Amino acid sequence: MSRGLNKVMIIGYLGRDPEMRYTPSGKPVTTFSVGTSRNWTNSDGERRSETEWFNVVTWGNLAEICKQYLNKGQQVYIDGRLQTRRWEDSAGTKHTTIEIVANEMMMLGDRPDSNASHTDADYETNEEDNFPY
Repeated sequence: MSRGLNKVMIIGYLGRDPEMRYTPSGKPVTTFSVGTSRNWTNSDGERRSETEWFNVVTWGNLAEICKQYLNKGQQVYIDGRLQTRRWEDSAGTKHTTIEIVANEMMMLGDRPDSNASHTDADYETNEEDNFPY
């Protein structure tokens, strides 16, 4: 019998403070975004940078830990799986989102202080990105 694999590992910086809510059954769920950046030199010798943003979802005890200890700008390691969610809003518009459902989180680096935290501006993307391949 063949098996599939759905595993994602990222290291990046929180783009916003975690938001926690509870399901109707009382289970905690926390969401936040993580930006990962990569740098390269294109064929013209120009240094390029690109940031990819990921929505992260945590459940249960991990959700409570993330809400309590994580803040915008903090560097984290996330291990989990990709999940696609589809829904229709009240206007009938269909939406799709891909998110990382985390089963492990590790805080990296120092806790950011208010003067040294990374902001969304640190992760701006350039729409003219040239890929190195």
